Amino acid sequence: MAWQWVHAPIDCAERVQHNLVMFDCAALNAQGLRDMSPEALAHLAEQMFVQMAEQRRQLEQRDKHIAEQAMMIQFKDAKIEKILFELRRLKAWKFGAKTERMDAAQRQLFEETLAEDEASLRAQLQALQEPADPAPISGQLPPVSRKPRRQALPEHLRRVEHRHEPLSTSCPTPNCGRPMTRIGEDVSERLDIVPAEFFVHRHIRGKWVCKCCQVLVQEPVEPRVIDRGLPAPGLLAHTLTSRFVDHLPYYRQEQINARSGVQTPRATLAAWAGQAGAALQPLFDAHRAFVLGAQVLHADETPVSMLDPGAGRTRRAYVWTYARSAYDPQQGVLYDFCASRAARHPMAFLTGWSGTLVCDGYGACDSVLKQEQRSEAGCMAHARRKFDELAKDGQSAVASQVLHRIALLYRIECQAKELTTSERLVLRERHARPVVDELLQCLRHERQRIPNGSAIAKAVDYSLKRWTALTRYLQDGNVPIDNNHCENLIRPWAMGRKAWLFAGSELAGQRAAVVMSLLQSAKLNGHDPWAYLKDVLTRLPMHLNSRISELLPHRWQPAV
Repeated sequence: MAWQWVHAPIDCAERVQHNLVMFDCAALNAQGLRDMSPEALAHLAEQMFVQMAEQRRQLEQRDKHIAEQAMMIQFKDAKIEKILFELRRLKAWKFGAKTERMDAAQRQLFEETLAEDEASLRAQLQALQEPADPAPISGQLPPVSRKPRRQALPEHLRRVEHRHEPLSTSCPTPNCGRPMTRIGEDVSERLDIVPAEFFVHRHIRGKWVCKCCQVLVQEPVEPRVIDRGLPAPGLLAHTLTSRFVDHLPYYRQEQINARSGVQTPRATLAAWAGQAGAALQPLFDAHRAFVLGAQVLHADETPVSMLDPGAGRTRRAYVWTYARSAYDPQQGVLYDFCASRAARHPMAFLTGWSGTLVCDGYGACDSVLKQEQRSEAGCMAHARRKFDELAKDGQSAVASQVLHRIALLYRIECQAKELTTSERLVLRERHARPVVDELLQCLRHERQRIPNGSAIAKAVDYSLKRWTALTRYLQDGNVPIDNNHCENLIRPWAMGRKAWLFAGSELAGQRAAVVMSLLQSAKLNGHDPWAYLKDVLTRLPMHLNSRISELLPHRWQPAV
């Protein structure tokens, strides 16, 4: 086959730049080379040298690019491994034994810090694992994203639309310019916030008079929680929610309100809260009757500081917490502010109540449980904590065995959460009872071998002494395995005392208990505490006492 010259196309910039004539390599053969003139052979050789040099340059660039990519991959792999190591360490800290020794406030701060660190590390990990998105080419449709969508923002939020359209809707392709057709749109949403906005309700009550009869007619003033007071129900609810849910002291609320040009001295805010708390007392009394109507009740207490004006310092007071069972479909919690930890306080509060009391075995509860028709359910979490510290770093093989069996009991309880009372009881009898029997046998056997007075002996004695109470949950499907539900409901007081520092008086503490009982119960039943309290404070002055139960947190429905 004879070789052929193939001239370069005019539109190829690279070929025009080098002024090269391309040849068909497959068409070249020995005979064709022999037929070429020396000038043609020299030109062909020159052309081949140029192409070989270009190929060598391209190969060198490719090798350099591959080396850079390899170094980048190695760097990313090292960073990914480091991030994975940090995530494993955070997980170990989160579920490690150290958290057992933290109080509620410390544990919440610790968990929030871990959550921030984990989110930051996972964002870095995602950025390293995902290839960078190529820049969109003008005139081409963007590629369809295959990334999972984030959870949609709540539908009830107000939407502010911002339209973005091209300045020109004519085709940008040269020599075209035809009108383009809109085929759809991409919508992205970003969450924003406007700080709290104060506004004024102006109630204008017209005066009408009959000139003949000299009779004046005017609509009466609607009754309010604070008669002739300045705050509307929304502001009262905001003040109380900020104080007892968000733990903002009055002096900080005063500063926040001042940024909006509204002067609300802390003494004024405190006076509003006091009057609102007094107005809520009848509702609290009805709520108390509802909570104490439960057959299974959680109980626990936590210390708070109370100002002692006579001594010029603070002294320790206590808040007792009572809550319906964690398995109860209708939730509710009560707080009782008491000047001391004496047993007379829970005994007086629970007068007339009968049922099963879930508690941690504190001595004051013993006096309460001496009453007839009352039984005790213990807290397995408290028993577990006695062994947890001993099992750390393998200090006690006995503690490790006990923790293993308790972990099995909690796994069974995880399956029982969504069951009915009877189904839960059957599950426990079938799966938890054998584990409990093994645990009791283990504790009795090991107690005979360990010396009196040792740490492990004290842990074993705690469980054996309260064994009947610790296993009460096997006899009643409404009784939980521990008292963690109540401990979680104490947390608002633990967080609040860090901000409030102390209660001004016993009366102020009792008032706070009234408000917090209603707000925390509203949260337990899935309500926004501000919306609940605003509606209640609006309706309460005109609400019949015989229908007060309609405003209880577990029955409340927003006014239409």
